[in-house]
Amino acid sequence: MAPVARELSSVRGVLEPLQTATTLEGQVQELKAVLEKNGDLPVTLIGFSWGAMLSFIFTARHPSLVKKLILIGSGAYEEKYAANIMEARLSRLSEEEREEALSLMETLNRPAIEDKNTLMARLGKLISKADSYNPLPHDSEILECQYDIYQSVWEQARELRSSGKLLELGKRIQCPVVAIHGDYDPHLSEGIKDPLSRILKDFRLILLEKCGHCPWIERSARDRFYNILKNEV
Repeated sequence: MAPVARELSSVRGVLEPLQTATTLEGQVQELKAVLEKNGDLPVTLIGFSWGAMLSFIFTARHPSLVKKLILIGSGAYEEKYAANIMEARLSRLSEEEREEALSLMETLNRPAIEDKNTLMARLGKLISKADSYNPLPHDSEILECQYDIYQSVWEQARELRSSGKLLELGKRIQCPVVAIHGDYDPHLSEGIKDPLSRILKDFRLILLEKCGHCPWIERSARDRFYNILKNEV
């Protein structure tokens, strides 16, 4: 999110918290500590991808700390909408890339394999390619892939979603919620719009055309994305 934070810093003060905790609860508390120490509360909280779901959970847990929630390229909020995400990604890759991605996923599932961070980084590049519609040249600016943190936190988040507790938690959210989503994102917009419009009092979804998972790198959507985001904050 570094490019987005830099762009928004021209119009607003910005914090870009980095998550290092190895549990879902740990990441919620980590974010709370950063905001309480450095933020002008309540804040406008912006999350991307998993960060959008974490921000959703955080806002539900600590509604007094958030005055507006913005979800960018969020994951799905019900399990049924998540079933075909990887299938869609794989279908967008070449045969050689698809075989490599499947091999990496199989290898990452082996307990004895070491240096899973490197394997995850390579898989991430393939997924990023599949997630993009028409990307501009850009640096990923990823600091470090940490497989163990991903595996631990995402397993807990998936359980929260599959049990229905994620949506139940969202009923505590009182502030306006805006989802900004690309029409080419393999996380289908229906997986955000349909569940959240049922449980949130003030929810809007803005769909960007010719846009994948990361709007700020998309040739056709970048300018509109930043205009929307600056207006929303």
